[in-house]
Amino acid sequence: MSVWTFIKLLAALGVLAVMTFTGMLAYHTVVTPLGGVFEKIIPDPSEVVGRQPDLEFAKKLDSAVLPAVDPGEKAFQKAHELLALGDINEAREKLTAIVNVFPTSSRAPSARRIVGEMNLDEILSTTHMEGKQTHLVKRGNSYLGIAAEYRTTLDCIMHLNGMLELKGIQPGDEFIVMPLDFRLLVDSQRKALSIWDGGRFICEYPILHLETTPKLTSGKTKISAKLAELDTRQVTPQSKDYRAASKIIQIAPHSIQIRAADDSDKLAPHGIVLRPQDMEEVNLLTRVGNELEIR
Repeated sequence: MSVWTFIKLLAALGVLAVMTFTGMLAYHTVVTPLGGVFEKIIPDPSEVVGRQPDLEFAKKLDSAVLPAVDPGEKAFQKAHELLALGDINEAREKLTAIVNVFPTSSRAPSARRIVGEMNLDEILSTTHMEGKQTHLVKRGNSYLGIAAEYRTTLDCIMHLNGMLELKGIQPGDEFIVMPLDFRLLVDSQRKALSIWDGGRFICEYPILHLETTPKLTSGKTKISAKLAELDTRQVTPQSKDYRAASKIIQIAPHSIQIRAADDSDKLAPHGIVLRPQDMEEVNLLTRVGNELEIR
């Protein structure tokens, strides 16, 4: 026998021995322990002192408290980056998605506040004409007639046209007008009042105090009246005292009121109470007949 043939034979025997040992090791691990050298290489798990059974370990995993994942957090961080880069529109889309899709997110209150500020800046500005129109005054026009024609209010006309009081009106005058077709949503559980344009969120205000008789019940109703009071007397939008008056919105059918908190009151006012500055904005964006939903 040549040396080369002898070497090949040894190599073949070596490969066969390795394959046999590997197979027996696999059998020891998967099927049943074989003892001997195999037990020294891989001990029987059931005989290892202090080792917990798989079932007990699985139970511990199931009972482990994992950190909660806030689905709105990532969207909020992305919106924050977009705002820093000046991409206002895309940032607003991200924030609005949090408001609509993740309303219970810890970031939702901040998202509602930021989106509300962005929306109101556009809605109450004459540099942004989307949703607004320009009315050319004709003979026979009056402020009340213009307000009725465009489903708006004297308040809104005065604000958009920078008027502190109503001035004389002449044919050829131009006024910016904005139909007020928003709807209000009162969330009694969260104590929040929000304004919507159809299904689009506009802004939200915290309710400071909520106490009504009869109690609020879920459902849809309408704004039945809008009032203004100054020193216990009612004033009209045409009055020079109107801007200093406290605004009040009445809800049908029980004349429940939305009004501003009064620091001089010892007791909290009855109704749906907002901060004074918030009440001014809500009054500015609403008219008699607007839908109001209570949840």
